Amino acid sequence: MSSIRTQVYLTHEQRRRLDRRARREDKTLAQVIREAVDAFVADEPPSPAAAVAATFGALPDMDVPPRAEWDQRGG
Repeated sequence: MSSIRTQVYLTHEQRRRLDRRARREDKTLAQVIREAVDAFVADEPPSPAAAVAATFGALPDMDVPPRAEWDQRGG
C-alpha cells in the first residue's frame, strides 16, 4: 500500500484515547487512525443487520422488561 504522510493536530484527549485504543487492540497509532478514516469516508453506511450481528449477545445478563410492560409504556 502506498502512503502519503499527513500531519494532523489532535487534542490531548484525542491522543490519549487513540493511544489507549491502539494498546488495547495491539495496533500502531497509525493503524488505528487509518481504520477510523476508512470508517468515516466509507461509501456506504454500515448495515443495521451487520451491526446487530456484530453485537448480538454482547449483554447476556441485561434485564429486559417483558413485552407487555413495553406496550404499557407506549414503546
